Amino acid sequence: MTVVESTSELAAAPIDTYRIFQLGGLGEIGRNMAVIEFNSRLLIIDCGLLFPDETQPGVDLILPDFEPIRDRLADIEAIVLTHGHEDHMGAIPFLLREVPELPIYSSRFALALLAPKLKEHRVSAPLITVADRETVQIGEFQVQFLAVTHSIPDSFALVIKTTAGTILHTGDFKIDPLPLDGRKTDLEMLSHAGDLGVDLLMVDSTGAEMPGFVTPERDIGVVLERVFTAATGRIIVASFASHVHRIQQIVNAAHATNRSVAMVGRSMVKNQTIAAELGYLKVPGGTLISVDQINELPENRVVLICTGSQGEPMSALSRMANGDHSLSLGENDTVVLASSLIPGNETSVNHLINKIMRQGTKVIHKGNADVHVSGHASAGELLQLFNAVRPRFVMPVHGEHRHQVANSKLAQLAGVKPTNVVIADNGDVLQLDQSTLELVGHFGVGMVFVDGSSVGELAEASLKDRRILGEEGFISVFLAVDLVNGKVVVGPEIHARGFAESDAVFADVMPQIVAAVETALAAGQLDERALSQLVRRTTGKWVAARHSRRPMIVPVVVEA
Repeated sequence: MTVVESTSELAAAPIDTYRIFQLGGLGEIGRNMAVIEFNSRLLIIDCGLLFPDETQPGVDLILPDFEPIRDRLADIEAIVLTHGHEDHMGAIPFLLREVPELPIYSSRFALALLAPKLKEHRVSAPLITVADRETVQIGEFQVQFLAVTHSIPDSFALVIKTTAGTILHTGDFKIDPLPLDGRKTDLEMLSHAGDLGVDLLMVDSTGAEMPGFVTPERDIGVVLERVFTAATGRIIVASFASHVHRIQQIVNAAHATNRSVAMVGRSMVKNQTIAAELGYLKVPGGTLISVDQINELPENRVVLICTGSQGEPMSALSRMANGDHSLSLGENDTVVLASSLIPGNETSVNHLINKIMRQGTKVIHKGNADVHVSGHASAGELLQLFNAVRPRFVMPVHGEHRHQVANSKLAQLAGVKPTNVVIADNGDVLQLDQSTLELVGHFGVGMVFVDGSSVGELAEASLKDRRILGEEGFISVFLAVDLVNGKVVVGPEIHARGFAESDAVFADVMPQIVAAVETALAAGQLDERALSQLVRRTTGKWVAARHSRRPMIVPVVVEA
């Protein structure tokens, strides 16, 4: 297998052959971005973000790695967007900085969410709205958009056709027989695509480990209404700002229990305003109030809908829990976390729940009530899809490695040959023709960190330094030496941050540092850099032995 940095370093693909690779979204939940190449033209499916975890301090966002296509930007026909979640479209403004005016095809709701992001980043692109079952010719790619149910309105699966064959990309999907908006996953057209022949199925893997079928979304409404009826004070519901169907259920439950609703948080207000204007969210007259009107009503007449279900530190709910918000939590309040845990957020969410409960506030979450259902197909629905589509080849996408493995086993259970199922990694280049799907190369892709105004400048080594500073602390050691007489004449002066309450703790190691340096000077070691390294080793050995810590140690040795 050839390992390369960009597409130009790979041998040219044969005529009428697909090449498929992902620059993010495999082996992880987030930054989904697939590239389909046909006859030297590129079609991009999604371009999303990944949000940092506690091992990436100071990082704002994580992008797909655009490097493999950076010398092919002029060959990109368009972006086709499966839906409006951040992990599928949040990186588009960063790509548009490099490819201005790149056409973007998607649903009315996804593009309505995208438009203000482009304006905020001061980039622009033609936004082309497509409808269910609509077919669009994008260069040499014929793309049909099929309705699928997900945790955001107007999600699509994509049927992509060229003379090389047919690729079906499910996007994120589930098969809900009773969706709130009546827009079901289009099994009829998915089966029709299977009848005509699907050469490669790129299929959502997130729910592949879960047995059976996902509970219908509308079942949540009954649970919410029961929770609202039992609550004696204010109710604060945290949900994803994009989950319009869940917000609709919350509004319905509030109206049924004679409560008014206030939206809290910039993203929540923005998204629900867009949803209401486009008719996706229907709020009964007199139900919606502003945050300023909350105190005018009794506590048992109020529902707040906010962000923060994943424990995000700057979200409305986290700020309420920390006392940093104009709204505070009380003993009579009930907090409902109407979402599941995104992998990696478990610690943050558990910490948030404990912090809220310490204030005497009741917390309802998926662990103690059925207040959430997944937006991703479980094993039963995936088997139903495999049986309907009957693909020649399968590539599990969107999920951690274990999800991809579980999905591959389901494909084989449905009759796909084991040799025809490919578990790929980000950067793997697959080549598809009428008879084979094979790995022909690999791009050395990595994570691209957005840190303040910088994009891609932060290296993993710097992140390692930040982790050490955050977890182990910082120690500086200063000495001045007389190289002629071989003596330490000033210091060592030792200062620490995040290591100990007082610098007096270093009294024991100071003589050891002086002895080590003067021994080296006596042996003829006069290089200040080498002496600095000796100070680091001596201090580090003492810290590890005495305190079992590994702080960042910065030695400074100068000539007096």
